[in-house]
Amino acid sequence: MPNIAVKTNVSISKEKELTLKAELGQAIALLPGKSESWLMCSFEDNCRIWFQGGNEPAAFVEVQVYGKINPSAADKLTSKLCSLIESELGIAQSRVYVKYEEVSLWGWNGNNF
Repeated sequence: MPNIAVKTNVSISKEKELTLKAELGQAIALLPGKSESWLMCSFEDNCRIWFQGGNEPAAFVEVQVYGKINPSAADKLTSKLCSLIESELGIAQSRVYVKYEEVSLWGWNGNNF
């Protein structure tokens, strides 16, 4: 039950969104036991994001996961996410924050896991 939310102050075309969605679907497998079959993605572009005092291209990526996150796997996923944001959206990796959240309660289909 992972969720990846991307917020950025640049525009994301439909083509880039589809590419990002597909790449995130592959990347989530870097976390043990996670796969695209349960992944939810959201994209919010043209946000008002200020980072390091300026509004140059930047992104904030949030990764929520039901259960525990392996720190070494998170390192690999952060590397992949930053690289992906840079290659697809042209945002320098040094202007990307990635936040992880371990969730103990996660609801779906009228019930909690």
